Amino acid sequence: MKLAALFSGGKDSTYSILLAKKMGHDVNYLVTVNSKNPESYMFHTTNIGLTFLQSQLMNIRLVSKNSEGKKEEEVKDLKVLLKELDIEGVICGAIESEYQKKRVEEVCKDLRLELIAPLWKEDPKKLLEDMLKNDFKIMVIAVAAEGLNKNWLGKILNEDKIDELVTLNKNLGIHLAGEGGEFETLVLDCPLFSRKLEVTDAEVRWDGNSGSYIIKDAKMVDK
Repeated sequence: MKLAALFSGGKDSTYSILLAKKMGHDVNYLVTVNSKNPESYMFHTTNIGLTFLQSQLMNIRLVSKNSEGKKEEEVKDLKVLLKELDIEGVICGAIESEYQKKRVEEVCKDLRLELIAPLWKEDPKKLLEDMLKNDFKIMVIAVAAEGLNKNWLGKILNEDKIDELVTLNKNLGIHLAGEGGEFETLVLDCPLFSRKLEVTDAEVRWDGNSGSYIIKDAKMVDK
């Protein structure tokens, strides 16, 4: 099928594209909603502008739309984007978020599109391990949960970090994949990329309980 992928630049949306391609689908578009609301219920916002570079690395056309990020209204913004595309289905990287999946399902139903959600209800620890096995280089770019301090910002996920997340999941209930908004990520490299991203300038912003790793500049370099 000809598909569009909901794309944030993070691990889940990127890994979903890889899996969809392995299933034999054609991914013709990356779809990004640029929400002005950092507390968006639907869309990742930190460093969202880097999806433009990632689309070049994947050689997939990026289509985007600005949104005020108002609850429920931002879903309509997504629908506006999708209805203009020549596609048969939509890829969504949801793992356990009923809120997100239900709303994407409703949009797909209205537009008569099929929903492809390859990560849905999969074990989050295994997903993280599989991403690493598939040579994903994943940077933590935002944290907003007890147990995740500013030392996580800008760090690359590895086996030790996954073990730490497992402990935090057991002790504090943090979702292992960050689907509750506990953390956000940026993919710097993966098998889909012809080259890789290198961060050349960034700063940590911390407010005492949460924070972001704001990337001011990045470039594409050879692997």
